[in-house]
Amino acid sequence: MLRNLHIKNLALIREIDVDFTDGLNILTGETGAGKSIIIDAIGMALGGKTVRDMIRSDAPYGLAETVFEVSTPSVIEELRKMEVEPEDGIVLISRKMQDGRSACRINGETKTAQEVRECASLLLDIHGQSEHQKLLHPERQLMLLDEYGRESIAGLKAEVRAQYRIYAGLKKKLGSETMSQEERSRRASFLEFEINDIESAGLTPGEDEEVEKTYRKLSNARRIAEAAGRAYALTGYDTENGAGESIGRAVRELDGVCEYDAAIEKMKESLSGVDDLLNDFNREISDYLDNLSFEEETFNDTEERLDLINRLKQKYGNSIEEILEAKEEKSEELSELCNYEENRKGLEKSFREAEEKLKVLSASLTAERKKTAAAFASGVKEQLADLNFSKADFAVDFHETEDYTADGKDAVEFMISTNPGETRRALSRVVSGGELSRIMLGIKTLFAASDATETLIFDEIDAGISGRTAQKVAEKMALIGRSRQVLCITHLPQIAAMADTHYAITKELTGGAAVTHIEVLDDRESAEELARLIGGAEITENTLKSANEMKEMCRQYKKNVL
Repeated sequence: MLRNLHIKNLALIREIDVDFTDGLNILTGETGAGKSIIIDAIGMALGGKTVRDMIRSDAPYGLAETVFEVSTPSVIEELRKMEVEPEDGIVLISRKMQDGRSACRINGETKTAQEVRECASLLLDIHGQSEHQKLLHPERQLMLLDEYGRESIAGLKAEVRAQYRIYAGLKKKLGSETMSQEERSRRASFLEFEINDIESAGLTPGEDEEVEKTYRKLSNARRIAEAAGRAYALTGYDTENGAGESIGRAVRELDGVCEYDAAIEKMKESLSGVDDLLNDFNREISDYLDNLSFEEETFNDTEERLDLINRLKQKYGNSIEEILEAKEEKSEELSELCNYEENRKGLEKSFREAEEKLKVLSASLTAERKKTAAAFASGVKEQLADLNFSKADFAVDFHETEDYTADGKDAVEFMISTNPGETRRALSRVVSGGELSRIMLGIKTLFAASDATETLIFDEIDAGISGRTAQKVAEKMALIGRSRQVLCITHLPQIAAMADTHYAITKELTGGAAVTHIEVLDDRESAEELARLIGGAEITENTLKSANEMKEMCRQYKKNVL
């Protein structure tokens, strides 16, 4: 669960550091105090989108850092698969923005934003207005249904997806291989020409490098001969200034006096060794010059061979190996064309078999989904009844898609009637924003027992509700808080009164700039904050009394009901 949040230099926040507790954590504050910034900062730290304007104008960088305590074995196992090892049960995820760039880290190790998002999805789930709106999309509804029945559906769904890949691949290949006799004939003639073009060259792997070396040598034969000749003269014994002649004289000079000094004898021996080496070199370069020749015919043959190889490279590949691979591919294609009718019949047969297998698997998946849908609808109705939808009716309608998809042939739509006697209609056509947030809360409660995610964040869960409905929402969130950590931003006193830990978000002017603060409230401060939510800026004796009564009712509910 989320244990600590540290934010620095983001929007109205200069720096805050806050610890969160188990159970239901409630955050309240005046409009514009910076509540949404805290949620945005958490999302940013966990790999969400960043906005350059979030960084304070008086700061060089912005930072959001989250500390999670992880204890669920299945979550730890999944984290390790992502090469994230909790250190003493702790996972630290941070993101720093500076100079238009951002750096994400998990336990100090740099990660991509995508890697952080994948890791964070195991640790925390944020539900805001955008998440509620996704509930209206049929694709999201199918995903929720499959998630609810994952124990019986996941295996079948994996089989359907694997078979769909085979089916789609064969369908694509079948469509791309519809050719007339004339088209096949033209293509076969062209392939035969290309294959012959390559084969007639008689290429050998690695030949291009050898031909290029020979060509470079022949095309620079004159320069080579002139340079080797000069080297021979400079190191030889034929001229007075040659190195060989000079060293020979030096050896003879030392030889005449070496009997008088042992040091001279040693130097003479060293120089004699040089003389021997130079003599060997001179003979070697002399032999090279004797064998060096330039034949116009050999040069022309080499040049033509290199031109041929380079022409084939331009047409078929960057190396002889690639050219030969291209020839094999073209030979295979030609063979398929020559056996087109037989191959197509085999392909059609494979496609029909794949389609039939996909049909059977999809039908099994549909049947399992329909069984799951009945239990899901029953569970949602129970949750809605607890959220002041006492007469709501809920069902999952199934439609068959025109063609197969990776999810089979099912399209689903959540149907609801919120009043007795009304016909069920599509969720997207019936509910208001407040009703939608309650339905999402009901679904999340339904999932809470089996969901391994330890922390849930609810933002704008109180949109469009009040009174008794708000009380029901508070009770439902308290229920989730028994098994999960919940963070909730709210404006409603009924929800805030249910807090296990209450935080106040305030804004003040410091040095001419607005700065957001967050602090944990004790019982007295929490009651005063509730009184402000009930009655506005001025706290009266009556509003304070109502606040304390509200808190006491919530205490009794948690003590006697949960």
